[in-house]
Amino acid sequence: MTSPTTPVLRAAVLGHPVGHSLSPALHDAAYGALGIPAQYTRRDVPWQAWDQFWAAARSDGGWSGFSVTMPLKPRAARAAGRTTPLVRALGVANTLVFDENGSVTADNTDVMGIMAAVTAAGDVPEAPSAVVLGGGATASAAVAALHGLGAGCVAVAVRTPARAASLESVARAVGTAVDVRPWTQAPELLDRADVVVSTLPPRAADELAGEWAARRRRTGGVLLDVAYDPWPSALARAWQEAGGAVAPGLDMLIFQAVDQVRWFTRGTPREPLTEEAAVTAAMCRAVGRPERAVPDRVRRAQQGRLAV
Repeated sequence: MTSPTTPVLRAAVLGHPVGHSLSPALHDAAYGALGIPAQYTRRDVPWQAWDQFWAAARSDGGWSGFSVTMPLKPRAARAAGRTTPLVRALGVANTLVFDENGSVTADNTDVMGIMAAVTAAGDVPEAPSAVVLGGGATASAAVAALHGLGAGCVAVAVRTPARAASLESVARAVGTAVDVRPWTQAPELLDRADVVVSTLPPRAADELAGEWAARRRRTGGVLLDVAYDPWPSALARAWQEAGGAVAPGLDMLIFQAVDQVRWFTRGTPREPLTEEAAVTAAMCRAVGRPERAVPDRVRRAQQGRLAV
């Protein structure tokens, strides 16, 4: 039983809308496994309400940190006094951490989430042929993640090339390159990909899935579709039927939350959690996914190419 003097970790997921977020289930499972008293809630914060919310949160003084989802990730990146290299490269943050003095650090754990989800799903070569579908904020994290897995260049298929312009600066910042292709070339890119990250909204890749399935190609690659409802998506089903390995965006959500829990309990993503494998397994069970741990390859890459 928690005594009145027992410190309580207090955190929340911020976004709009945010009622569907599974972050509370993940974080509650993690802190329960760690035996840490915690209060993790949802806060619906529209874009236009950010300044008022953030001023109140800073003056409150009782927060450990925030998980941040859309549309607030760009605002979170600008809110902190300290930002990690990944946040500076991507221009978006999904994690805000308060230290004991009240100063705030912004990080982007989506990159680790993508890397871990991909490598946990299947074998990825040391220098993979990599493809990203879509050109938004999650595509930026995907480019950084694929660089972290050894891709020398990432092909990006988009319907509107102008949307992918920011990806070139992201690629330069993390030390890789992007090859922006028109959407019509997406089927050919899938044919030869070792790893694919679809950052498109739910059902946005359904037509592509049908077109690619009609080509009757085989693949041994890995596909991460960040849209996890419905699951399997049409694209994931076509990929799996062609022999490939698939991962839903839910796996990305689980693995990115591991580093958030590290931040909120350790003050750094570099220090492992006590019994981290058991903590990660508890998070997987909480949302109905197979139990697994963060792959060692991802941790090594974080300490090298993507160190924060």
